[in-house]
Amino acid sequence: MTQTAGAGEEVAGGRRTTYLLVDGENIDATLGMSVLGRRPQPEERPRWDRVRDFATEVWQQPVRALFFLNATSGTMPMSFVQALLAMGYRPLPLAGGPGEKVVDLGIQRTLDALLPRDGDILLASHDGDFHEHMARLLQGPGRRVGLLGFREFVSSTFGDLTADGLSVFDLEDDVRCFTGVLPRVRVIPLAEFDPTRYL
Repeated sequence: MTQTAGAGEEVAGGRRTTYLLVDGENIDATLGMSVLGRRPQPEERPRWDRVRDFATEVWQQPVRALFFLNATSGTMPMSFVQALLAMGYRPLPLAGGPGEKVVDLGIQRTLDALLPRDGDILLASHDGDFHEHMARLLQGPGRRVGLLGFREFVSSTFGDLTADGLSVFDLEDDVRCFTGVLPRVRVIPLAEFDPTRYL
């Protein structure tokens, strides 16, 4: 797990806040198409409560969790929305015109709105469309900025930002938000290799 050091103090009650932004579409699509090769079963999807807990623990501060949903069809998965609410997320079902990437646009606007705020950011996505927004956030003095995803599928465009302090946390290895071992074939640093996970 990599993370950057240093951050100012602020926000309600004198405590700094971590803003957790979840690109649910991107995480689900990457899990299905790139990791499993099929539509994930409910028990194979991330445990979003664990993602939120990780966001709280990694920088030891309160979290404001926003979960972006595409509601252009005019309907919402109400059982999932209720589950998100129960886990402390604020679901944001966005609707737009034909072909409009409403979730991407919503997250981009939110990242821009965070620029003047004194807080840290965790974005759950692999999408390179957020590169410029994350780069601008990293320019904030003492601000910690991180990505949550499957490390091997994070857009290569983010590579240059790690030198600027961008942290990349793996959903399976660092966040541990899955109930079983995923069928990923990737490079595993020997120091992090736990054979019992594969037996």
